[in-house]
Amino acid sequence: MKFSYVNPTLIQFGQQQIAALSDLIAKDQKVLVVYGGGSIKKNGVYDQVAAALEGFDWVEFSGVGANPTIEVLDQAVKICKEQDIDFVLGVGGGSVIDGVKYIAASAVYDGEGWDIPTGKHTITSALPIGAILTLPATGSESNQNSVVSKEATKQKLPFASPEVLPKFAIMDPDVMKTLPQRQLVNGLVDAWVHTCEQYLTFPETALVQEGYAEALLRTLKTLGDNFENQDDAWRANLMWAANQALNGLIGSGVSQDWATHMIGHELTAAYGVDHARSLAIVQPSLLRNQFAVKKAKLEQMGKNVFGLEQSEDLAEKTIAAIEAFYHSLDVATQLTEHGDDKAAAIDNIIGKLEAHGMVALGENQAITLKESREILEQAVA
Repeated sequence: MKFSYVNPTLIQFGQQQIAALSDLIAKDQKVLVVYGGGSIKKNGVYDQVAAALEGFDWVEFSGVGANPTIEVLDQAVKICKEQDIDFVLGVGGGSVIDGVKYIAASAVYDGEGWDIPTGKHTITSALPIGAILTLPATGSESNQNSVVSKEATKQKLPFASPEVLPKFAIMDPDVMKTLPQRQLVNGLVDAWVHTCEQYLTFPETALVQEGYAEALLRTLKTLGDNFENQDDAWRANLMWAANQALNGLIGSGVSQDWATHMIGHELTAAYGVDHARSLAIVQPSLLRNQFAVKKAKLEQMGKNVFGLEQSEDLAEKTIAAIEAFYHSLDVATQLTEHGDDKAAAIDNIIGKLEAHGMVALGENQAITLKESREILEQAVA
């Protein structure tokens, strides 16, 4: 339990909080507002942002899609450089906010932006950023992580830096009212797996982190079980749980896995599977593959999250319960998007993992390409 933890992101949580935006950015800063496909113009969020920015010098950039590509994001970087942008505001879900982090870091770098996720450039500075969250899922609104894609090479890579931690995050659960149900399911599953990646390793002595992770998992399970009964409290709890799942707290001082994410990223890059759904495809097969080392923690999760009784096969029952949870949300746990050529799909994904250096994954660095292949044999239909 040796760690350094700080999270300086100011969070404005609750209904009608977008109005607070005008007090969170200095009036003399030129702002670039970045958003996605335009849903914020239909649900009233854009109008609220525009009202809050009245009197500010601001320009906008739209079109950041799910799994944001540098081909799109680099257009926004160009605007930042040409128009001397001082502040970048992301209005959207994790994809938009991840994209904003790339834009903010690339805008003060003279080289190719793709150098950032490939590790050729270490971020030492970035434009300040803020986030208005419209889809709870990734916790990107108050963490230093980002994942971006390169369409030309079908690559999807993560990067992280404290320089791209948002200065503030506005979280109004009301914006979720108009979201497609599929996106809400994805957000719930994403937050669930984020928590598991920091919890489902082996029993630790970090009682606060372990207990908090279990509280988040129980919360997400309750929200999933009551998915058809969405009210203000349901939305607020999902938005807050997704934030807490990946703001750095439950991962402080404990071992972390993230192999499900690394393999899942390749499914998204190669076959366009929704990020959260790629995780649900990989995770159960990975847990079965790593059963021996995760057995004790699976048993702990079975008792403390699912309320299962102690038994010889408790760990197996826990994996089945996780899988049943996904199925209850109509989320598949096997890849079907690969065009019926299972062998070619597995070879393709293994090739990408090898190319990206993902050859020793998991909390014990024990998931080599051999184990990844075994996992994919189970995960690909």
